[in-house]
Amino acid sequence: MNVHGLDKLLNPVRIALVGVTINPNSVGGKVLSNLIGGAFKGVVYPVNPVSEAIMGVPCYTDLDSLPRVPDLVMICTPAEMVPETVEKCGELGVRGVIVMSAGFEESGPDGRELSERVRSILDRHPGMRMLGPNCLGIIVPGINLNASFASGLPDRGSVAFISQSGALCTSVLDWARDKKIGFSYFVSIGNAMDVGFADLIDYFGEDEKTEAIILYIESISDARKFMTASRAFARTKPIIVYKAGRFPQSAAVAASHTGAMASVDAVYDAAFRRAGMARVLNIGEIFDCVELISRNRLPRGPRLGIVTNAGGPGVMAVDTLVELGGELAGLSNESISALNSFLPPFWSGRNPVDVLGDANPKRYERAAEVVLADSNVDALLVILTPQAMTRPDRVASAVGKLTETTRKPVLAAWLGGESVRESMAVLVEAGVATYSTPEQAVRAFMTLVDYADNLEDLYETPKDILADFSGDQERMRKEFLSRVPSGDTMLSETESKALLDLYGIPVTMPELAATPEEAIASASRIGYPVVLKVHSPDITHKTEVGGVAVGIESAEALEEAWAGMMETVAGKAPGAVIRGISVQRMEVSGDGAEMILGARKDTVFGSVIMVGRGGVATEIWGDTALSFPPLNEHLADRMLRSLRVFPLLTGFRGRTPVDLEQLKKVMMRFSYLVCDNPEIQEIDINPLLCTADGITALDARILVTPGVVMDRSYGHLALRPYPAEYVSRRALPDGTSILLRPIKPEDEPMWMEMLGSCSRESIYSRFGFFYNWANHEAAARYCYIDYDREIAIVAETEKEGTRSIHAIGRLVADPDLETVEYAILVDDMWQNRGLGGIVTEYCEKIARDWGPVSIVAQTTVDNSRMIHLFETRGYTVSRDSASGEVRVRKELGLS
Repeated sequence: MNVHGLDKLLNPVRIALVGVTINPNSVGGKVLSNLIGGAFKGVVYPVNPVSEAIMGVPCYTDLDSLPRVPDLVMICTPAEMVPETVEKCGELGVRGVIVMSAGFEESGPDGRELSERVRSILDRHPGMRMLGPNCLGIIVPGINLNASFASGLPDRGSVAFISQSGALCTSVLDWARDKKIGFSYFVSIGNAMDVGFADLIDYFGEDEKTEAIILYIESISDARKFMTASRAFARTKPIIVYKAGRFPQSAAVAASHTGAMASVDAVYDAAFRRAGMARVLNIGEIFDCVELISRNRLPRGPRLGIVTNAGGPGVMAVDTLVELGGELAGLSNESISALNSFLPPFWSGRNPVDVLGDANPKRYERAAEVVLADSNVDALLVILTPQAMTRPDRVASAVGKLTETTRKPVLAAWLGGESVRESMAVLVEAGVATYSTPEQAVRAFMTLVDYADNLEDLYETPKDILADFSGDQERMRKEFLSRVPSGDTMLSETESKALLDLYGIPVTMPELAATPEEAIASASRIGYPVVLKVHSPDITHKTEVGGVAVGIESAEALEEAWAGMMETVAGKAPGAVIRGISVQRMEVSGDGAEMILGARKDTVFGSVIMVGRGGVATEIWGDTALSFPPLNEHLADRMLRSLRVFPLLTGFRGRTPVDLEQLKKVMMRFSYLVCDNPEIQEIDINPLLCTADGITALDARILVTPGVVMDRSYGHLALRPYPAEYVSRRALPDGTSILLRPIKPEDEPMWMEMLGSCSRESIYSRFGFFYNWANHEAAARYCYIDYDREIAIVAETEKEGTRSIHAIGRLVADPDLETVEYAILVDDMWQNRGLGGIVTEYCEKIARDWGPVSIVAQTTVDNSRMIHLFETRGYTVSRDSASGEVRVRKELGLS
């Protein structure tokens, strides 16, 4: 396993330590002490030109004098000596370097110059990977390696910890020892000049010993790599993240409502959700949450059952639960009857189940069993306060046994000090997530609920509600560019709405008038009532300067409004250039709602989309949701449901519901506009009028920066959108027309239908076993993919309006994009018609676009059709008669 060339860095056999001194309290002295005192079985080379030995280990004068080239060189020298040492490492062929020295980008201009020198050296030696600078080092308990200046070696475990803060690492290690939580890897990345979060997430994703990752993040540098790596890992293993620096004042200079409201932290939060991570907002919650998530049990919902022997702590738990959006589970009548049969008459009679202060272990156990078995309960919290009759150790044992009989999460909050310490150890040993307060436990539970929701988003199948959208992206792109002027420009309302209309978003088109007479003529054509808006490139928020007049019913009222507006705007915006006033028909909202739909380009994550409650008070409401383009139906729906205004959209208290399906279509088309046009810096539709009759953009502004290069990888986006360039039509030898295109999440029903028509033999040949494909989880894994690293090409036909899939060719690349695994499945009724060859040839073309790669595949010796297909296409075929496996390989150059 050498993902991203990190194996020598993270699993070294020979380590050289440069900069070590005879001072045992120096950084180098601490590192050497850890290396030789922790039972590491590898070789350690201290490098010191003036000392014969340090701590009894012979020293070498320099790297050239070492008997063997080390796998890893650790550098603890002053910062100014680092570039020379890194250069020497590259010349010797060293593959792993850790720079622990500080004094680089964090220290000013001189440090930044040193950083550039090191970067240029790394560029000259691409096979060498470097961790740091300004980092604590690494710890790998599985090989007894403590290559850091942190004290002690933690237990072996299944959690990998990656942190930008070295100081935090030492605190986490102390906590982990108390909680008996072990680690597979413990990595401090410091300034992350070379090796960063994405590289390590990919590496740990291929590591069988790692079952979860904890991230401490201060900043991200490559959003696309981070999102791709995180989403790939989160599909099978959990990631918990804490983001430091949540409130930088970066929105002050924004040019739009969206720019002001889509704060830096809100964008990070949206990224974590989209990647399927569990986010904690308090560093202490990292410790609480990992204990729960590492138990690998996810709740099916937010409904919590509580068993307690004291009313007060139960109330505390409920307060926190409600505050965080959870639900207090309502117990069934059967559960209430069961509890009544053995609890004292004065028990609470509901959830939380108060078993009273004199509860013995048996009463606790029976109550917990009943609550946990209730179908209305998604998780159980057991609270204990030490009272005279309480036996905390025996209650802990009973709770521990319960976890062996259920897949539901079980949490414990043991209040107190010395009297409950031993029993808490019993809970931890039994695998029960244990906390000192009810609030801690509930916060950890709700983080788990949010994580389960985020993970569900990775697999949720959206409805195909844009099947009627036949926009020609290339044509619309050219049209967009033809309307964008040179220089950074805020497009006018008319120009902005024309671009929205290009993407099928309904708008009210204004007519520009230079005089009151022209305005009256426009109003007569449009029809009263009308709305007047000042037209100026210098005014973004027209309402703030008196530049909007609504409900104009007549020519006389229009003349009066014109004069008043001109006078007010001149007074409030004296320097603004006013080019006239626009006239448009006034749309009556009735039971409708004014929303805002916008986007801005974040400096880290690229374009981000926002939807929320709109109108002139949109920033006061602060009711918004963020996500990343492209949007599909499910993501749009999730954004809307997260808003406080959502009940008003669905018909709250007799109101007429708005057209939610149309609103989601508008959001998706809006996301295509943002995806296709990287020139867009900020865009606002506010208000976006939503009624039962439809959705209409009443006002819009777009800020553009011309000259942005549009590359095929969509570099302005954190996520690779649907690769429409790989949609192509082919003909089978018999003339049947086939549409080849990348798979979409919306294809799940057709995917299911195709696999249902395949024989057991075909399923076995494709998957290597009799795959249980007939469930949503399996289908989503194959239909909902990250196009940055994998792609599935479907062969589709349409007959009398019904679309069907008959073949699927799948390419999955390794994280380094060096090897691509290929697999294909052809519907039994479509075999022997040349379809497999056409799909395979097309997939090879796509693999070549990814770069020089090796394409590999695997089948069985009895699958003669596939073997023949590969042989005729120039693959090297290797047969293993003992296992019955056939492996094929082909080297592909660039297309």
